[in-house]
Formats: sequence, structure tokens, C-alpha cells
Amino acid sequence: MPAHIATATPVTHATTLGLGVYRPRRIVPNAEIVDRIDSSDEWIRTRSGIEARHWAEADETIVSMSTAAARDALAAANIPAEQIDAVILATSSQMVLGPSAGAVVATELGMHDTAAFDVSAGCAGFCYALANAANLVRAGQARHVLVIGVERLSDLLDPTDRTCAFIFADGAGAVVVGPSDIEGIGPVAWGSDGSQTAAIKQDKDFAQYFAEVAAAEASGGTTERPYIRMNGTAVFRWAVTFLEKACRDALDRSGVTVDDLDAFIPHQANSRITDALTRALHMPDSVAIARDIAETGNTSAASIPMAMEQLLRTGAAKPGDTALLLGFGAGLAYAGQVITLPAIPS
Repeated sequence: MPAHIATATPVTHATTLGLGVYRPRRIVPNAEIVDRIDSSDEWIRTRSGIEARHWAEADETIVSMSTAAARDALAAANIPAEQIDAVILATSSQMVLGPSAGAVVATELGMHDTAAFDVSAGCAGFCYALANAANLVRAGQARHVLVIGVERLSDLLDPTDRTCAFIFADGAGAVVVGPSDIEGIGPVAWGSDGSQTAAIKQDKDFAQYFAEVAAAEASGGTTERPYIRMNGTAVFRWAVTFLEKACRDALDRSGVTVDDLDAFIPHQANSRITDALTRALHMPDSVAIARDIAETGNTSAASIPMAMEQLLRTGAAKPGDTALLLGFGAGLAYAGQVITLPAIPS
């Protein structure tokens, strides 16, 4: 490297310092959904483990939910907003291409001239963002990074779609990542398979939609807006056959075994996937298994921090515990790492 180019001062280790979440006010039980999709409460519970979910009201936006979760994470970490050097926000449901939601959230929190950007990696988004945040801290590019996972997936749901309408939900979770004397965020195990994009995708791009709108206006007809669609069977098959390896890779890279874990926090996609992974990994009975899906549904990029908070809030796990995280979904993409669990607001 040329002598005139300076390098950042690296930090040896990174960890999560504080966690906050936001759950929308409106709770939607299965009974409110079943008639539109010709289903039943029993069928939904059996197939997914979901009993209810939170859907955002008009004032609960990507930015406002992120800001609320971030404030709690900053409070739990006892870090003022002005000490945050970067904001990484993971979402797949921001309904504008720009500006980034992360930049707007940074301003809402009172930050000035702070690096901020969004990550789109579907349900693996939070773990992707967390890996990048830890690397920024270790490299000395940032001392404290705010990581946010947030979704308003109710905006993308066809209310009559039997495969999706009962699954997806809204919410936000945030963590503060900072330096540590010991490692608190293990090396990430991640990857993707773009050949399976059809398994979870938006059913039409906006160029196609705008062309359909123009044609409908000219002919006096109508068109249907874009929605998220999912082939649940394909996702389930991929998850239960591939993700055991992803979990074991994350454990191996961190130098721990399942017997060292206090908690397992997979993306809250489906309770049957969680059960299958737990069995395949031979999780000891002492490991707390996140099952936030029952009351929260599938919140994609917000899923893992929200499930993490549920375990900590209920006492099933505690700050300082060792947990395996695993995000997986649209892409198809996955990412996992072993972390030390952070504090939550008192």
C-alpha cells in the first residue's frame, strides 16, 4: 500500500450492546383472516404456529417503527445517538427507492453527517446487516453502529392469498454494535441461491405494473397491484434440507458447539421449520428456542431481533447468554452467526 494512504485503526472484537423493538399496536388474530382465505384457526396454527400477528396502522411507518426501536436500543446500550457512526437498516418493504430509510432514521434520531444505508436481503437481512456492522467496528471504520431490521409486509399482502395472507406481519428491531474486550459476534456463515427466486418474490415489477395501469386506463379496464407471493412447499423443503449445514457452519466458525448454546434464535418463518432444525441439530433441552412467531408472525428482516427481545423479556434467556442466530428467506438467502445476547431496556 502506498505510504501516503492511511489506514483505520482496527478493533479486535465487536459485540451487541443494546436491543430495542417496536411492535405495532394492532393485533390481528387468525379469526380476522380465515374467512378471506377460506381457512381456519386450527389450519393456520398447525401449518405455521401463528396465532396472531401485528399489522401497522397508517402512522406506524418504516421510519417511525425503526426510530422507536432504535431509541430503545440506544437506551439499553447507554449510548447517545451522537456516538453512532453508521446506521445499517435491513428491509424489503420500503415502498420508495430513495432516499434510504436508514438515512431518514438517522436524522430522526438527531444524528448529523452519519453514514447510513439500507440492505435488501429478505428475511436474512438483519443477520447480513449485523455481519457488516461487526466488520465495520473490527476494521476501525466505526466505533458504534446501529443495526435495524424493519418491515411493513402488510402493505404487500393480497388479503385473499391463502399462501401468504396469514404469514407476514410488521414490526422493527434494532441493536447497537460496538467494541468489546472479547468477541461477541462470531464470523458469519452466509450465502444465496438466485436460482430459487420464484420461491418468494414480488409477483410483478413496477415497470410491468405501470404498463398495465396505462393499458387499463386506455381500455377502461383494471389491473392488480404487485403483491408478495410464496411457494411455501419449496421454501420448507429448502429450509429443512439445507439450513442445518448453515447452522453448523456458523457454530464451527465461532468455535462453539450446540452444547455451548443458551439460545437458538432462527428467523420466525414457520414453527415446523424451527422444530425440524432443532431436531436436526440435536439441541439440548437447556437451550431456549425462540418461538415469537406465535404472537408476532413472520416479520422478515425484523424477525430475529424481535424474537431475541421476546426471549430476554420473558426471562427465557438473559443478557450475556450465547445464542445462535439464523436468518433465511427470499433470495433465497441465508446468514447466521453466534452472538452474545445484549441488554434490553429496563
